[in-house]
Amino acid sequence: MDEIALNYLVDSEDNPNSDASDRAAVTSQGGHSAAEGNLLMLSIQSSGVRLCDHVSRREVMRIGGLGACGLSLSQLLNVRSVLAKDAASNDVINASGGKAKSCIVLFLMGGPPQHSTWDPKPHAPQEVRGQIGPIATAIPGVQFGELMPKLALRADKLAVLRAVSTNDNAHSSSGYYMLTGQPHAPMNAENVNPGAPNDWPNWGAVLQRLAPPAQDLPTSVRLPHQIFNTDGSVWPGQDGGMLGRAADPWLFRCTPASPDYRVAEFQLPGDVSLDRLAARRDLVRTINRQPDMMAGLGLAKTFGDQQERAYRVLASATSRGAFDLSAETPQTRDRYGSTQFGQSCLLARRLIEAQVRLVQVNWYRGADEPFDRPCWDSHVDETNRLKNVLLPPTDAAFSALLDDLSDRGLLDETLVVCMSEFGRSPKMNAVAGRDHWGSVFSIAIAGGGIRGGTVYGASDELGGYPKSGRIGPEDLTATIMHCLGFSPDTEFVDTQGRPHPLSRGQVIQSILA
Repeated sequence: MDEIALNYLVDSEDNPNSDASDRAAVTSQGGHSAAEGNLLMLSIQSSGVRLCDHVSRREVMRIGGLGACGLSLSQLLNVRSVLAKDAASNDVINASGGKAKSCIVLFLMGGPPQHSTWDPKPHAPQEVRGQIGPIATAIPGVQFGELMPKLALRADKLAVLRAVSTNDNAHSSSGYYMLTGQPHAPMNAENVNPGAPNDWPNWGAVLQRLAPPAQDLPTSVRLPHQIFNTDGSVWPGQDGGMLGRAADPWLFRCTPASPDYRVAEFQLPGDVSLDRLAARRDLVRTINRQPDMMAGLGLAKTFGDQQERAYRVLASATSRGAFDLSAETPQTRDRYGSTQFGQSCLLARRLIEAQVRLVQVNWYRGADEPFDRPCWDSHVDETNRLKNVLLPPTDAAFSALLDDLSDRGLLDETLVVCMSEFGRSPKMNAVAGRDHWGSVFSIAIAGGGIRGGTVYGASDELGGYPKSGRIGPEDLTATIMHCLGFSPDTEFVDTQGRPHPLSRGQVIQSILA
């Protein structure tokens, strides 16, 4: 479930002493839609029966809500508390010796053209090489596209994989394969949604299971929104899948480059002070210490660990402060760029510093994206789209992230993966764009045990098929998990009690430091 918001309905006839600010409706927001999700309304009603200590049943429900402060602290009030128990019961965790403590995934949804980014073909025919020329990099003899000058200077920090392949030309199904390491059934399936048989967990979900949060924030976070198609269908491969909704990477919808940016989940209402929050916490603890009553209501599991974590986050300046971009200097924010993607990358760095293990930054898809070429899906007028919208912000944000992590001594322990669901066709089409192409494309990796200044694999002379060193999504998954300290043959157990290996791919040894 992507988001849950819990507030509680309090009737003044049942509790005349309740204040109006504590009255609300109980809602659970979930489902899968482009931006907001489908809304499921759940109303908790009762006859006001009194319990053993003269507290009404409804009052206990209200107190449970007050334990969450009546806030939209959505993710913290989900069923995440089962993760620690699950991880403790999973006694097949194999260490890989990986060097990364955390991972940032930059997902350029839509499919960047390999020819204009990581794998230019300057000697190919004009209709193949396109209008974006090559530029020299810090790696002798290696060229990038000319619209990535900052990344070219930092190529010594990067390992570029030039022969990645899914053999799938649909955004949804190829994206599922890239984000999970498991091929979609069937392949080349567009506008598909999550669900069996395509319920392999996202990388972040696996980490949620294997590595419960070290502190108050979650193990895995996605921002600034989900990945979705133009028709509103949400790609599979972004959630907990067979691990259950408790393993979903937390989704924070935000527009961090906007002047009014704020994350509502970590904001106390104006009439709720920390003292009032603490008083509510004490009241909930009092109720929770009456096991017979709580067992009768079935609330012990629902209002236990989740509330405690909610309190800790709300009361913790460190946890709330991880989302506060105003704490950064104007110079730092400028380096990342004023785009939603750039500021999302900066937010990812702050979350990693707050001990979140994996942050997936999705390319921001705003309401003004053109219908025929949204995000990186450049079917039309590719050159102008790359020059004016896509590559300069990516070059600025990715290079700033590398520098920032390096300057803070974090790059060696933070794996950074810049990827997409597929690449673009070798030849330009009739409207000066390129079409979907899963046969071969490129991704770049840095930090966290990766040997910089490396190019692994090669595409053919047209950038259309692997020539050597082909890498499948299962190999990428194995390598990421290895770098994060888990051997690919580490097993996790799904909700049916069945064991599964993290990946059946091979670690890409040639790019490891």
